[in-house]
Amino acid sequence: MPDGGRRATLLEFPCDFPIKIMGMRADGFAQTMLEVVLRHAPGFDPATVEMRTSNKGNYLSLTCTFRASSQQQVDALYRELTAHPQVKVVL
Repeated sequence: MPDGGRRATLLEFPCDFPIKIMGMRADGFAQTMLEVVLRHAPGFDPATVEMRTSNKGNYLSLTCTFRASSQQQVDALYRELTAHPQVKVVL
């Protein structure tokens, strides 16, 4: 790799980074996901989360835009979210 083995990124940090979390609509899903986001982005304001329910009401998506300080921070958040049993998709 031309950059010494590191993965290249098109992002310049720090930056505002939106992450969309989708899962089954269940009690506590939103709160649990916000706790995960806050572990990785302590400055995230939960009041700014955007929530949408699927057309049939079975799924819930949360869009959390946080101030990302590094690719490592984004990757660690993505890994924890995708490993969570309630999460179906993370974009």
